[in-house]
Amino acid sequence: MSETPQSADLIVFGGTGDLSMRKLFPALYHCDRDGRLAPETRIIAMSRGGLDDADFRGKVDAEVRGSVPVDDLDTWQRFLDRLHHVSIDISGEDTTGWATLTALLAGHEQRSRVFYLASPPMTFGPFCRELHRAGLVTPASRVVLEKPLGRDLPSAQRINDEVGAIFDEEQIYRIDHYLGKETVQNLLVLRFANAFLEPIWNSLWIDHVQITVAETVGTPGRRGYYDHAGALRDMVQNHLLQLLCLVAMEPPSRNDRESIRDEKVKVLESLRAITGGEVDRFTVRGQYTAGESGGVQVPGYLDEPDNTAPTDASHRVETFAAIRAEVKNWRWAGVPFYLRTGKRMPDRYSEIVVQFKDVPHSIFPGSTPNRLVLRLQPSEGIKLHIMAKEPGAGEVALKPVPLSLSFAETFTTRVPEAYERLLMDVLTGNPTLFMRRDEVAAAWRWIDPILGAWESYGTAPEPYPAGSSGPAGAHELVSRSDRAWHEEYPV
Repeated sequence: MSETPQSADLIVFGGTGDLSMRKLFPALYHCDRDGRLAPETRIIAMSRGGLDDADFRGKVDAEVRGSVPVDDLDTWQRFLDRLHHVSIDISGEDTTGWATLTALLAGHEQRSRVFYLASPPMTFGPFCRELHRAGLVTPASRVVLEKPLGRDLPSAQRINDEVGAIFDEEQIYRIDHYLGKETVQNLLVLRFANAFLEPIWNSLWIDHVQITVAETVGTPGRRGYYDHAGALRDMVQNHLLQLLCLVAMEPPSRNDRESIRDEKVKVLESLRAITGGEVDRFTVRGQYTAGESGGVQVPGYLDEPDNTAPTDASHRVETFAAIRAEVKNWRWAGVPFYLRTGKRMPDRYSEIVVQFKDVPHSIFPGSTPNRLVLRLQPSEGIKLHIMAKEPGAGEVALKPVPLSLSFAETFTTRVPEAYERLLMDVLTGNPTLFMRRDEVAAAWRWIDPILGAWESYGTAPEPYPAGSSGPAGAHELVSRSDRAWHEEYPV
């Protein structure tokens, strides 16, 4: 990756949307503040907002400034001065916006052009076609696709075909912001830069792995989207499977853009298919009902405010999903990977738990197996839980204690947000942390049979009260083999 910032034009389609205001522009401001954007780099937002540059800068100043630490007004003003806005009609009937964008980019063909599509996936193909028609795609152009990439394998292939007709595969960056988190980066370093872990990173020593992404929020105002997505498409197909890949992958031959992605694809292709009657045995889906969250009574999914009236799809969609997965290769044979995600959970956190087997012959009563916990959010860090003797005379009393690495306490530098890292990777042309087309296809091939079985049931997901840890079926999923979810262990 180049250390010298290169001039670029970053064009954000959907530039006035929620993702742009909450994530992209704060991340870009931090990059600017830290000197990682070249002085000539411009950020061009495209939307149907009908704003001029001054209006858009005012909108960013009002909506973003309060969420970032602006301790230097000159730096903030420099960031605002980078911003431009172009009103666009994606249908192509009104070409005024495309002519404006063409004029804005004219004379800067030598710069990298990054087209960030912070918009629904059905707009990806039409937007790329309009870019091509306007003659704006250069050899130095790149396009960033936000998830979810389709609803299933056929729709994902259609989107990839449409985008691939305009951009070469090396120019396409399919983003999953979880891969930009510091703990995820440290998982690779932990595994492949420390000799003590590799000999025990296999089925001989590891009992099982848990991957959890829990959210306390519900879906007020978003049920229209969630009715058609659900937790399996929204979270498991991308975020959780990406984390599984990084835990299970073989050591790559080198740390480069393709070797890591090659190994991730191998993991996805090694996942044991869950089909037919096995879906009911190895998966659980739930939907939250009214309950108490954060000390406040909240409505159930079907009664969330600011939503349209529930439809048949609303009654069938899952806001919680849990899966028992297996990687069918020599390293992981017999080791279950438990994946879990849900809305309206008791706490907001994302973590990976690697549970080791017990010692072959314990001479101390009360010992419990070691476990490695990687916390992705909040309070990013790593904990290795080991057994230790409690101080005191008399009988030996054991207690599990953590060897802890807190990034905030250990490193004096600010821990960057995931989007900062990934945006800089796009601007510098490093695709390592982005999904390749065959990787997306492999993930959908594993997910589709589960989706198909759920849809064929015709039954509603298992209810769970808001503020609880999910439906009873999720606990039964792990308890069948005398295991339990991580929150039931001593912390």
